[in-house]
Amino acid sequence: MHFGLKPPSQFIGINDLREVWTLADEGGFDGCWVFDHFTALGPDPAGDVFEGWSLLAAMAQATRQVRIGCLVTGNTYRHPGVLAKMAATIDHLSGGRLEVGLGAGGHHTDLGLPTAPPRDLLGRFDEACQILKLLWTEPTVTFVGEHHRLDQTLANPKPVQRPHPPLWLGSSGERGGLRVVAKYADVWINASPFGTGVEELTRLSRIVDGHCAQLGRDPATVRRAVQIGLPDGEDEALRLVETFAQAGFTEIILALRARGGAAVAAAETAVKLLPRLRAMEPR
Repeated sequence: MHFGLKPPSQFIGINDLREVWTLADEGGFDGCWVFDHFTALGPDPAGDVFEGWSLLAAMAQATRQVRIGCLVTGNTYRHPGVLAKMAATIDHLSGGRLEVGLGAGGHHTDLGLPTAPPRDLLGRFDEACQILKLLWTEPTVTFVGEHHRLDQTLANPKPVQRPHPPLWLGSSGERGGLRVVAKYADVWINASPFGTGVEELTRLSRIVDGHCAQLGRDPATVRRAVQIGLPDGEDEALRLVETFAQAGFTEIILALRARGGAAVAAAETAVKLLPRLRAMEPR
Protein backbone atom coordinates (compact mmCIF):
# COMPACT_ATOMS: atom_id res chain seq x y z
CA MET A 1 0.00 0.00 0.00
CA HIS A 2 0.99 3.60 -0.62
CA PHE A 3 -0.13 6.65 1.30
CA GLY A 4 -0.40 10.14 -0.13
CA LEU A 5 -1.20 13.53 1.35
CA LYS A 6 -3.37 16.08 -0.49
CA PRO A 7 -3.07 19.56 1.00
CA PRO A 8 -5.70 22.15 0.15
CA SER A 9 -4.95 24.27 -2.92
CA GLN A 10 -7.48 26.90 -1.81
CA PHE A 11 -7.82 29.20 1.19
CA ILE A 12 -4.13 28.75 2.01
CA GLY A 13 -0.98 30.78 1.46
CA ILE A 14 2.17 29.67 -0.31
CA ASN A 15 4.28 29.62 2.86
CA ASP A 16 1.83 27.29 4.58
CA LEU A 17 1.75 25.10 1.47
CA ARG A 18 5.55 24.88 1.43
CA GLU A 19 5.47 23.77 5.05
CA VAL A 20 2.89 21.06 4.30
CA TRP A 21 4.92 19.82 1.31
CA THR A 22 8.02 19.63 3.52
CA LEU A 23 6.10 17.67 6.15
CA ALA A 24 4.86 15.21 3.50
CA ASP A 25 8.37 14.86 2.06
CA GLU A 26 10.29 14.46 5.30
CA GLY A 27 7.48 12.64 7.11
CA GLY A 28 7.59 9.61 4.81
CA PHE A 29 4.48 9.96 2.67
CA ASP A 30 4.65 8.27 -0.73
CA GLY A 31 2.88 11.07 -2.60
CA CYS A 32 1.82 14.70 -2.31
CA TRP A 33 -0.95 16.03 -4.52
CA VAL A 34 -2.59 19.18 -5.87
CA PHE A 35 -5.96 19.68 -7.52
CA ASP A 36 -6.89 21.33 -10.85
CA HIS A 37 -9.53 23.99 -10.21
CA PHE A 38 -9.43 27.69 -10.99
CA THR A 39 -12.06 28.87 -8.50
CA ALA A 40 -12.62 27.65 -4.97
CA LEU A 41 -14.84 24.67 -4.33
CA GLY A 42 -17.69 24.96 -1.85
CA PRO A 43 -19.99 27.81 -0.87
CA ASP A 44 -17.31 30.54 -1.17
CA PRO A 45 -16.00 30.51 -4.77
CA ALA A 46 -14.22 33.85 -4.26
CA GLY A 47 -11.49 32.29 -2.13
CA ASP A 48 -7.86 32.20 -3.24
CA VAL A 49 -6.92 29.23 -5.46
CA PHE A 50 -3.49 28.43 -6.90
CA GLU A 51 -3.02 26.83 -10.33
CA GLY A 52 -2.22 23.15 -9.96
CA TRP A 53 0.54 22.51 -12.49
CA SER A 54 2.44 25.63 -11.47
CA LEU A 55 2.30 24.29 -7.91
CA LEU A 56 3.69 20.97 -9.12
CA ALA A 57 6.73 22.71 -10.62
CA ALA A 58 7.29 24.41 -7.26
CA MET A 59 6.80 21.12 -5.40
CA ALA A 60 9.35 19.45 -7.65
CA GLN A 61 11.96 21.86 -6.29
CA ALA A 62 10.65 22.11 -2.72
CA THR A 63 10.76 18.33 -2.09
CA ARG A 64 13.36 15.60 -2.49
CA GLN A 65 11.71 12.19 -2.00
CA VAL A 66 7.92 12.29 -2.16
CA ARG A 67 6.21 11.61 -5.48
CA ILE A 68 4.05 14.46 -6.77
CA GLY A 69 0.96 14.74 -8.93
CA CYS A 70 -2.41 16.33 -9.70
CA LEU A 71 -5.70 14.63 -8.80
CA VAL A 72 -6.96 15.12 -11.36
CA THR A 73 -6.07 17.30 -14.33
CA GLY A 74 -9.07 18.52 -16.34
CA ASN A 75 -8.49 17.22 -19.87
CA THR A 76 -10.30 20.13 -21.55
CA TYR A 77 -8.13 22.75 -19.85
CA ARG A 78 -4.93 22.02 -21.82
CA HIS A 79 -4.24 20.48 -25.21
CA PRO A 80 -2.79 16.98 -24.61
CA GLY A 81 0.34 17.95 -26.53
CA VAL A 82 0.90 20.86 -24.16
CA LEU A 83 0.14 18.68 -21.13
CA ALA A 84 2.63 16.05 -22.34
CA LYS A 85 5.34 18.73 -22.50
CA MET A 86 4.43 20.12 -19.07
CA ALA A 87 4.56 16.64 -17.56
CA ALA A 88 7.93 15.81 -19.12
CA THR A 89 9.33 19.11 -17.82
CA ILE A 90 8.13 18.47 -14.26
CA ASP A 91 9.31 14.87 -14.39
CA HIS A 92 12.80 16.24 -15.09
CA LEU A 93 12.50 18.94 -12.42
CA SER A 94 11.55 16.31 -9.85
CA GLY A 95 14.10 13.72 -10.90
CA GLY A 96 11.44 11.28 -12.08
CA ARG A 97 8.88 11.62 -9.28
CA LEU A 98 5.79 12.69 -11.26
CA GLU A 99 2.43 10.90 -11.31
CA VAL A 100 -0.02 12.20 -13.95
CA GLY A 101 -3.68 12.33 -12.96
CA LEU A 102 -6.25 12.99 -15.70
CA GLY A 103 -10.03 13.26 -15.90
CA ALA A 104 -12.45 14.20 -18.67
CA GLY A 105 -12.81 17.85 -17.56
CA GLY A 106 -15.50 20.00 -19.14
CA HIS A 107 -15.83 22.46 -16.23
CA HIS A 108 -14.89 26.16 -15.83
CA THR A 109 -16.92 27.36 -18.78
CA ASP A 110 -16.97 30.74 -16.97
CA LEU A 111 -13.37 31.11 -18.17
CA GLY A 112 -14.38 30.25 -21.71
CA LEU A 113 -12.76 26.82 -21.46
CA PRO A 114 -14.30 24.27 -23.82
CA THR A 115 -16.99 21.86 -22.82
CA ALA A 116 -18.99 19.33 -24.81
CA PRO A 117 -21.67 16.67 -24.48
CA PRO A 118 -20.55 13.65 -22.41
CA ARG A 119 -19.87 11.54 -25.52
CA ASP A 120 -17.45 14.13 -26.90
CA LEU A 121 -15.77 14.65 -23.53
CA LEU A 122 -15.25 10.90 -23.35
CA GLY A 123 -13.81 10.81 -26.87
CA ARG A 124 -11.39 13.63 -26.07
CA PHE A 125 -10.40 11.85 -22.84
CA ASP A 126 -9.66 8.61 -24.73
CA GLU A 127 -7.64 10.42 -27.41
CA ALA A 128 -5.68 12.41 -24.82
CA CYS A 129 -4.55 9.20 -23.10
CA GLN A 130 -3.29 7.86 -26.41
CA ILE A 131 -1.54 11.11 -27.32
CA LEU A 132 0.20 11.45 -23.95
CA LYS A 133 1.63 7.95 -24.12
CA LEU A 134 2.70 8.35 -27.75
CA LEU A 135 4.43 11.70 -27.17
CA TRP A 136 6.20 10.33 -24.10
CA THR A 137 7.54 7.25 -25.90
CA GLU A 138 7.75 7.71 -29.70
CA PRO A 139 10.38 9.70 -31.68
CA THR A 140 7.66 11.45 -33.70
CA VAL A 141 3.88 11.16 -33.56
CA THR A 142 1.25 11.32 -36.28
CA PHE A 143 -2.25 10.96 -34.87
CA VAL A 144 -5.61 11.39 -36.60
CA GLY A 145 -8.55 11.30 -34.26
CA GLU A 146 -12.03 12.75 -34.15
CA HIS A 147 -10.91 15.58 -31.86
CA HIS A 148 -7.12 15.87 -32.22
CA ARG A 149 -4.61 15.71 -35.07
CA LEU A 150 -0.84 15.58 -34.81
CA ASP A 151 1.49 15.60 -37.81
CA GLN A 152 5.03 14.28 -37.31
CA THR A 153 5.06 15.91 -33.89
CA LEU A 154 8.29 16.03 -31.90
CA ALA A 155 8.23 15.97 -28.09
CA ASN A 156 11.70 16.07 -26.57
CA PRO A 157 12.98 15.49 -24.00
CA LYS A 158 11.10 12.37 -23.06
CA PRO A 159 10.20 11.97 -19.37
CA VAL A 160 12.83 10.64 -16.99
CA GLN A 161 10.60 7.68 -16.11
CA ARG A 162 10.39 4.81 -18.57
CA PRO A 163 8.24 4.07 -20.36
CA HIS A 164 6.43 7.14 -18.95
CA PRO A 165 5.09 8.60 -15.68
CA PRO A 166 2.27 6.53 -14.18
CA LEU A 167 -1.14 7.57 -15.48
CA TRP A 168 -3.89 7.95 -12.86
CA LEU A 169 -7.28 8.20 -14.55
CA GLY A 170 -10.27 9.60 -12.71
CA SER A 171 -13.72 8.46 -13.79
CA SER A 172 -16.93 6.97 -12.47
CA GLY A 173 -18.68 6.60 -15.84
CA GLU A 174 -19.65 2.97 -15.90
CA ARG A 175 -19.94 2.28 -19.63
CA GLY A 176 -17.50 4.76 -21.12
CA GLY A 177 -15.16 6.37 -18.60
CA LEU A 178 -14.25 3.18 -16.77
CA ARG A 179 -13.54 1.51 -20.11
CA VAL A 180 -11.00 4.27 -20.83
CA VAL A 181 -9.55 3.49 -17.40
CA ALA A 182 -9.31 -0.19 -18.29
CA LYS A 183 -7.53 0.63 -21.56
CA TYR A 184 -4.92 3.11 -20.38
CA ALA A 185 -4.69 3.56 -16.59
CA ASP A 186 -1.89 2.50 -14.32
CA VAL A 187 -4.12 3.61 -11.43
CA TRP A 188 -7.88 4.20 -11.21
CA ILE A 189 -8.96 7.04 -8.93
CA ASN A 190 -12.70 7.46 -8.51
CA ALA A 191 -14.43 10.62 -9.73
CA SER A 192 -17.49 10.05 -7.56
CA PRO A 193 -18.53 12.74 -5.06
CA PHE A 194 -16.08 13.13 -2.19
CA GLY A 195 -16.94 10.77 0.65
CA THR A 196 -18.49 8.03 -1.51
CA GLY A 197 -18.65 4.86 0.55
CA VAL A 198 -16.62 1.71 0.14
CA GLU A 199 -19.60 -0.31 -1.12
CA GLU A 200 -20.17 1.97 -4.12
CA LEU A 201 -16.47 2.27 -4.93
CA THR A 202 -16.08 -1.50 -4.71
CA ARG A 203 -18.97 -1.87 -7.17
CA LEU A 204 -17.29 0.54 -9.59
CA SER A 205 -13.99 -1.28 -9.13
CA ARG A 206 -15.67 -4.50 -10.25
CA ILE A 207 -16.86 -2.70 -13.38
CA VAL A 208 -13.23 -1.78 -14.11
CA ASP A 209 -12.44 -5.50 -13.74
CA GLY A 210 -15.15 -6.34 -16.25
CA HIS A 211 -13.89 -3.88 -18.83
CA CYS A 212 -10.35 -5.22 -18.36
CA ALA A 213 -11.59 -8.74 -19.00
CA GLN A 214 -13.32 -7.64 -22.21
CA LEU A 215 -10.13 -5.93 -23.39
CA GLY A 216 -7.88 -8.86 -22.47
CA ARG A 217 -6.06 -6.97 -19.74
CA ASP A 218 -5.20 -8.38 -16.32
CA PRO A 219 -7.29 -6.31 -13.85
CA ALA A 220 -4.49 -6.61 -11.29
CA THR A 221 -2.38 -4.29 -13.46
CA VAL A 222 -4.75 -1.40 -12.64
CA ARG A 223 -4.11 -0.26 -9.09
CA ARG A 224 -7.06 1.21 -7.18
CA ALA A 225 -6.88 4.56 -5.38
CA VAL A 226 -9.23 6.46 -3.09
CA GLN A 227 -9.24 9.94 -1.60
CA ILE A 228 -10.54 10.17 1.96
CA GLY A 229 -10.93 13.12 4.26
CA LEU A 230 -8.74 12.69 7.33
CA PRO A 231 -11.24 11.82 10.08
CA ASP A 232 -11.04 13.21 13.60
CA GLY A 233 -9.34 10.67 15.84
CA GLU A 234 -6.65 8.17 14.95
CA ASP A 235 -8.79 5.10 15.55
CA GLU A 236 -11.48 6.32 13.15
CA ALA A 237 -8.86 7.06 10.50
CA LEU A 238 -7.33 3.60 10.91
CA ARG A 239 -10.75 1.96 10.69
CA LEU A 240 -11.61 3.83 7.49
CA VAL A 241 -8.29 3.05 5.80
CA GLU A 242 -8.52 -0.61 6.78
CA THR A 243 -12.00 -0.80 5.22
CA PHE A 244 -10.69 0.40 1.87
CA ALA A 245 -7.55 -1.73 2.10
CA GLN A 246 -9.63 -4.86 2.59
CA ALA A 247 -11.65 -3.88 -0.50
CA GLY A 248 -8.48 -3.85 -2.63
CA PHE A 249 -7.60 -0.14 -2.64
CA THR A 250 -3.82 0.11 -2.42
CA GLU A 251 -3.36 3.87 -2.99
CA ILE A 252 -4.78 5.87 -0.08
CA ILE A 253 -4.81 9.67 -0.39
CA LEU A 254 -5.47 11.58 2.83
CA ALA A 255 -7.10 14.89 1.86
CA LEU A 256 -6.67 17.76 4.29
CA ARG A 257 -9.79 19.90 4.56
CA ALA A 258 -8.38 22.55 6.90
CA ARG A 259 -7.55 26.08 5.77
CA GLY A 260 -4.43 28.20 6.14
CA GLY A 261 -2.20 27.44 9.10
CA ALA A 262 -4.67 24.83 10.32
CA ALA A 263 -3.65 22.72 7.32
CA VAL A 264 -0.10 22.63 8.67
CA ALA A 265 -1.37 21.28 11.99
CA ALA A 266 -3.50 18.72 10.13
CA ALA A 267 -0.45 17.62 8.13
CA GLU A 268 1.53 17.19 11.36
CA THR A 269 -1.26 14.98 12.66
CA ALA A 270 -1.17 12.93 9.44
CA VAL A 271 2.59 12.46 9.71
CA LYS A 272 2.20 11.17 13.27
CA LEU A 273 -0.52 8.78 12.10
CA LEU A 274 1.48 7.39 9.16
CA PRO A 275 3.49 4.74 11.08
CA ARG A 276 0.26 3.27 12.45
CA LEU A 277 -1.23 3.23 8.94
CA ARG A 278 1.77 1.34 7.59
CA ALA A 279 1.71 -1.10 10.52
CA MET A 280 -1.89 -2.11 9.77
CA GLU A 281 -1.29 -2.82 6.08
CA PRO A 282 -2.66 -6.25 5.08
CA ARG A 283 0.11 -8.84 4.68
